[in-house]
Amino acid sequence: MPSKAPPPVTHYENFPVASLLCPKPLRPAVAATYHFARTADDIADEGEATASARLAELQRYREALTLACDLRPYPSDGAWFTIMAPLQQAIMRHALPTALLHDLLTAFERDIRHSEAGAVYARHDDLLDYAHYSANPVGRLMLHLYGVRSEAAMQQSDAICTALQLFNFWQDISVDVARGRYYLPEDLSSAHGVDARSPMQAPAAHRAALLDALLARARSLMLQGVPLPDAVARVAGRKAAWELRLVMQGGLRIGEKTAQLGADAFRKRPRIGALDGVRMLLRSLQCPG
Repeated sequence: MPSKAPPPVTHYENFPVASLLCPKPLRPAVAATYHFARTADDIADEGEATASARLAELQRYREALTLACDLRPYPSDGAWFTIMAPLQQAIMRHALPTALLHDLLTAFERDIRHSEAGAVYARHDDLLDYAHYSANPVGRLMLHLYGVRSEAAMQQSDAICTALQLFNFWQDISVDVARGRYYLPEDLSSAHGVDARSPMQAPAAHRAALLDALLARARSLMLQGVPLPDAVARVAGRKAAWELRLVMQGGLRIGEKTAQLGADAFRKRPRIGALDGVRMLLRSLQCPG
């Protein structure tokens, strides 16, 4: 089978990817999975291609994934070889559940269609359904690699990953609305007197109250995952648990910084600095809540 390392991580990330805390034997698989998802994200979101062109390219990417899921070596002249060949190695070495990889592509396709239509999510629960495809597969893949297979752990992982997705939405309100991408749910927005498509038209107090409600739901989900690091530690060791706690603290800290902006979070993103990193590290060594 062709062996080629995935390209280095060059995109800014709020959370660690294949860090030194990740068990060394798992780092190639984590990096390969990350680069698979990152490349799909670039296809869906970068450049000036039309929605139909992006969807067509994602379909070709899905076909390449199907080849990577096959037992035969990924062709050296195949599309996205530097992405798919390492991913195929990870799939075969760790028996990765490939349906989760396909779910990630489904999320990108849904997002393109949603944004192209200028649609608004009707209910907060619809965002949770989106996260089922866009975020939760990543956590389940990590648990699979760590050898953590209990249903309770899966549910806790889903809660953490959904919370991370929501925190990401709420730190990026100003960016997304400016690009015509609407994630503010209609049910909560209307209840607080905010137009999901034009939130800056609402009074600051209304925007702040909506943000508080959204962040509270994200934090509640994150706290449902508090027992998971201990479960990971029992199977995969303390370093893996520390990395998970750091990821959780990253999400919680972003939520705190977004909350500090209040109504201003609808016009600018929170900024995470070095001191925030120290705070996250210290908290990750204690209780993630």
